[in-house]
Amino acid sequence: MSHTVLITDPVDPVCTEMLEAQGFEVDLLLDYDDATLREHVRSANGWIVRSGTTVTAELIDLADDLKVIGRAGVGVDNIDLDAATRKGVLVCNAPDGNTISTAEHTTAMMQALARTIPQANRSLRDGKWERKKFSGAELHSKTLGIVGVGKVGRAVAERMQGFGMTLLGFDPLVSEDVAARHDVTLVDLDTLMEKSDFITIHTPMNDETRGLLDAEAFDRCKDGVRIVNCARGGIVDEMALLDAVKSGKVAGAALDVYSQEPPPEELTELIQHPDVVATPHIAATTGAAQEKVAQQITEQVINGLMDEPVTTPVNGMAIRMAAQPEVQTYLELADRLGQIAYQLMEGNAQSLTVRCRGEVPRRYAEVLSVAALRGVLNQWADEPVNFINAPVLAGDMGLRFSETREAEHGSYTNLIEVEVEAGDETHVVAGTIFHGTDLRVVRIDTYELEAKPEGEMILYRNVDRPGMLATVGELLAKANVNIGALALGRKARGEMALTAVSVDDDVPPAVLEEIAGIDGVEGVRSVKIR
Repeated sequence: MSHTVLITDPVDPVCTEMLEAQGFEVDLLLDYDDATLREHVRSANGWIVRSGTTVTAELIDLADDLKVIGRAGVGVDNIDLDAATRKGVLVCNAPDGNTISTAEHTTAMMQALARTIPQANRSLRDGKWERKKFSGAELHSKTLGIVGVGKVGRAVAERMQGFGMTLLGFDPLVSEDVAARHDVTLVDLDTLMEKSDFITIHTPMNDETRGLLDAEAFDRCKDGVRIVNCARGGIVDEMALLDAVKSGKVAGAALDVYSQEPPPEELTELIQHPDVVATPHIAATTGAAQEKVAQQITEQVINGLMDEPVTTPVNGMAIRMAAQPEVQTYLELADRLGQIAYQLMEGNAQSLTVRCRGEVPRRYAEVLSVAALRGVLNQWADEPVNFINAPVLAGDMGLRFSETREAEHGSYTNLIEVEVEAGDETHVVAGTIFHGTDLRVVRIDTYELEAKPEGEMILYRNVDRPGMLATVGELLAKANVNIGALALGRKARGEMALTAVSVDDDVPPAVLEEIAGIDGVEGVRSVKIR
């Protein structure tokens, strides 16, 4: 049977060559309007994109013959995964092809930044001879802070060891053992900021990392720190960075990615600043990298269309489970329990245990445990986390992972329990489902309570005495933060209790500090559930 594969972004020619060699028809559509794209999608069996095409639910719905979508790269945020999964369309990516090229570009940017190579080149081209002005700095014996010690972060670490740099890393998921294999010492983010001469970013872009390096973070840095971002735009607050560069707090910055691309006019001053090295998002666009990515994704699309095994599926397990309505709500519950458990931790998680009790959770224990693991890893992993790659990523990060099936007991017919452990610190979050669709957290650590796992929640322990909740409510009201729901858990009157406050608005860090300062309150956490 002949298949038609639609390609709507520029990819290496090896893609077309491989498809045609297989006897497939290639529909190369690089210049189109919305109406033309909709027409071509209708006849596509496979679809290969990069970051330029947005694959919407509407387009997927039009593509009645579509079987597989391939993303020539890591991120799949431009593809509506829920819509693809509901329609049974397999989505796969090419997660490994860009690692080396991105790491090499990062190290090149770091060297160019340290030695002011672009600035010196421009000066010489202008007919000047300014040797003293461009003396630069050495990398040897300097401290490099790596924010995100995933695949790319570890590849950068390996390369910078040869320059004699001291390597610090911040990554809430990577274990100390894994980091140590790459000569990286794990520290908290504040310590990394305070001790690093160079800081390089290698994290995903999500609610937790958006604006991670802001004005407050730059204030904590050494004077003369240098910043490199070849990860995602928006992780660095660009206006705060410009202010820090202009003041001299930041000696220079090297940027390959931007909060908007192409960069808007308001970023012109930053990009053109003499102490900034800027490139147009080219870290992953070496010829070798693009050929590897194109070859890998084409192999996956061919296999998907020929009903052969696909090694990089993003939603493979979800497609199989989509036919089982009874497990869908439990998958969502397990994911959210994982998110909560992760955000309760102070240290780096070393092990994750998922316990499934009751008929439905026990029947689907394997996929539910992976859903909980995905909820943990999605908070920080440097590539999209799915049902297929989550256990592999956990192994790479040194996170031990196990699941158990247990008999029914207690007050709930069906129960999922997620336990995260790091040294002496352990947190347990348990949840169930009421009336088929109502997700509830029913226990946090040793406290029983009932709370909906959604939005933002403030969790804290407090002495069980009158006026405690009123004091917290007063602080939230002063900050114009509305309380949506409240849950309380206690063991006995007068002992320490656990309070869970669901809020409708983001809680500023300063307000959390005020709550933590209330006499009788401890362990304040803001938990955001996506």
